[in-house]
Amino acid sequence: MRALRFAALPFALRFALRDLVGDPRGFGVFTACIVIGVAAISGVSGLSHSLAQGLAREGRTILGGDASFSLVSRDFSQEQRAFFAARGRLSEISLMRAMARRDDGEAALVEIKAVDPQTYPAFGAVALEPDMALSAALEERQGPPGVAVDPMLLARLDAKLGDVVMVGASRFVLRALLRSEPDKLAGGVGFGPRLMMTRAALVSAELATPGSIVRNVVRVTLRGAAGDADARAFAAEAATAFPQAGWEARTRDAVSPQFSRNLDRFAQLLTLVALTALVAGGAGVANAVQGFVERKRAQFAILKALGAEGSRVFRIALAQVLAAASFAILLGLIAGAAIPWAAAEALRDLADLPVSASLDARGALYGALYGFLVVLVFALVPLGRAHEVPVAALLRDDQRTPSLARYRAAAWAAGVALVALVLATSFDVKLGAAYVAAAVVAFGLLRGAAWSVMRLARALPRLRDARLRFALANIWRPKSLTPALMISIGLTQTLLIALALVEGAIHKELARADAGEIPNFFFIDIPKAQTQTFLDFLSAEAPGARIEHVPMMRGRIVAVKDTPVEKIAVADDAKWALEGDRGVTFSSTVPTNSALAEGEWWPADYAGPPLVSLEQKIAEGLGVGIGDAIRVNVLGREIIAKVANLRRVDWRSYAINFVMVFSPNVFSGAPYTELFTVAYGAPTIAARDALDAHLAREAAKRFPSVVSVRVKDALAAIDKIAGQLALAARAAAGLAIVTAVLALASALASGQRARVHDAVVLKTLGATRPWLATAYALEFGLVGLVASLIAVAAGAGAACAMTSLVMKIDFAFLPWTAALISMATLAVTIALGLAGTWRALSRRPGPELREL
Repeated sequence: MRALRFAALPFALRFALRDLVGDPRGFGVFTACIVIGVAAISGVSGLSHSLAQGLAREGRTILGGDASFSLVSRDFSQEQRAFFAARGRLSEISLMRAMARRDDGEAALVEIKAVDPQTYPAFGAVALEPDMALSAALEERQGPPGVAVDPMLLARLDAKLGDVVMVGASRFVLRALLRSEPDKLAGGVGFGPRLMMTRAALVSAELATPGSIVRNVVRVTLRGAAGDADARAFAAEAATAFPQAGWEARTRDAVSPQFSRNLDRFAQLLTLVALTALVAGGAGVANAVQGFVERKRAQFAILKALGAEGSRVFRIALAQVLAAASFAILLGLIAGAAIPWAAAEALRDLADLPVSASLDARGALYGALYGFLVVLVFALVPLGRAHEVPVAALLRDDQRTPSLARYRAAAWAAGVALVALVLATSFDVKLGAAYVAAAVVAFGLLRGAAWSVMRLARALPRLRDARLRFALANIWRPKSLTPALMISIGLTQTLLIALALVEGAIHKELARADAGEIPNFFFIDIPKAQTQTFLDFLSAEAPGARIEHVPMMRGRIVAVKDTPVEKIAVADDAKWALEGDRGVTFSSTVPTNSALAEGEWWPADYAGPPLVSLEQKIAEGLGVGIGDAIRVNVLGREIIAKVANLRRVDWRSYAINFVMVFSPNVFSGAPYTELFTVAYGAPTIAARDALDAHLAREAAKRFPSVVSVRVKDALAAIDKIAGQLALAARAAAGLAIVTAVLALASALASGQRARVHDAVVLKTLGATRPWLATAYALEFGLVGLVASLIAVAAGAGAACAMTSLVMKIDFAFLPWTAALISMATLAVTIALGLAGTWRALSRRPGPELREL
């Protein structure tokens, strides 16, 4: 029965399967390249899908209810609380930054979460060490109330459980270590360790003064078996009931929109890197298929001699390659499907992410499509030789190049389909298009460089050194390895240099804090009544420092041109300005750290209708121009302001900058706090760190409610997060490098027969093994040198685009790093080349000459 089913298959497929099973040689690199690329693509998609599933499944636990509403610098009214309580069970928390300090003044920034242990958490559980109830950890026991803290705080203060610390105006006992919070992800990324206390304790600490940046959150768990649609309907009902509340509302199916967008964007970035692994392996696919056609030339010649048409021979060869590709893709999909399960526990431990490992059918489909399209792009042209080359050329080592125009056209069509698939599956189409453009440019440069090198090698005059003459002849000869080597070496080195330069830019950004190029500290929540006192304090403690301060409040844009922000199309790079409350200020003059791009500044004594100055790129992302109106909610008051001008802001200066700056008359009499920055230098990094510690300690002693944010620590926290994300990027890039090296190895192997022929002839004429090894090393070295020069330029360009456009930090070219990577790649290329040709140099002339 099985034989009958097999006999029913088309002849080309039957022949291809029999031949592939009987002689699978030469498909090792082919299979490895496809498996790695497909596994990476489907695995990244599966992991992203598992994270999204985890967020959806645990959304209620992460959010702390079915819906949440948050206000900054103000509390909810009794009417609003009554509205929420009528529809479900409430749980309230307050979030703010403060300084925790020891009795000797040593202080550390903390992220306070003030809760009511009777209602928090509404879902899940808080894990403490030692194991105890949250209410027991935070209660008063004949002394100060307790707090639960992140273990990092103990390290920063050199403290232990049972010690007492000051927060604001109150003393607290470090009673328990905070191991996990069910709603941690909803709180976003903080710059300091968590410190959990009761809401009553927060009031007694006297931290929440008028104008202080404290986020009050009400979480509502709806009655009955409420679903996602019920949560959305409730949030809409609340917005209708209180149209000017100015709160940020979230529902359990959209716990953290920014996190979800960042997840999609990062998954796309990893997918593109994984696709690079697959495309880099495409050179290996082409070399393997070319080697396959060379090995089967006698078999194809026999088929043609027996009357088989060229199209049938091509179909047999194509069926065999696609069968091998199908097997490789299946292995890749199996490996990719295992990645979410393998990474789930690590992600839970490393970043406390809710990973729900599951199969991703769509990701598997995309991975398979990518795999087949890459195979077609790189295999059709080599397979065309089986159709076009005549029988006589297949039976003998004919060097004539057949016409492959139709197969090149077919490969281009497959390439267009691959590009369409990249764009169709991109979360960010601009990023996908940029990747496609970069890939086309990179391949074009490398291919063009290979052509130029071959032309130059052929045009050079006859050299006296026979070894160099032989190396140059190998570079331009028919069926030369130069194009394959150029692409493999160039892609490998481009990736390595790009990764190294991006990491170097990050480290340079951190070094700016040590060099005094950016502020040392941001001081937040200085009451306006203490502005001069705090200014005098900074001038005395850091003489000669550059001190800046501005008034600051919190507000959120609620409408643009009378259209609610939820209904307008916003550019991706401007969406962050609409997420939650942003810092706002007012000024009679153009802020120091910005410059007018369009329009004019208002007079110092302006007293007319509200005016606002917007950051230029944000205005463009919102579709706003001079004369347009925006509506902003500040402290519960809605302000309609006309855009008077646009400013250019360099956010990388880390100086005081705001998206919105209002005319001073808008906030006359409103409560606000002052924001200070201080920047100074020091002879050494150690002296600077000592001055930082002294200033933070003295500020915490004399101004307990003031929050000190050390810029160097904030950058280090961001660098830590970036480092964790970079691990995944390095892993994906590592796969691309592996496939590129495999492609390099396959390119060297594909020219093995020609090298055996050359070695035999030259040894017959008296050449020694060292002479031949030197000649081949010169060939590989010259091609590798040119590829390295192009790779340095391409890698630097890619790193510059990533740092400047995506990460928004200054690009830094590191010549020694690029040179070391180039030399290492060149050494590996020569070593692999000589290792691959060593067998050719060892062959005895007799048997080979009899086969010529």
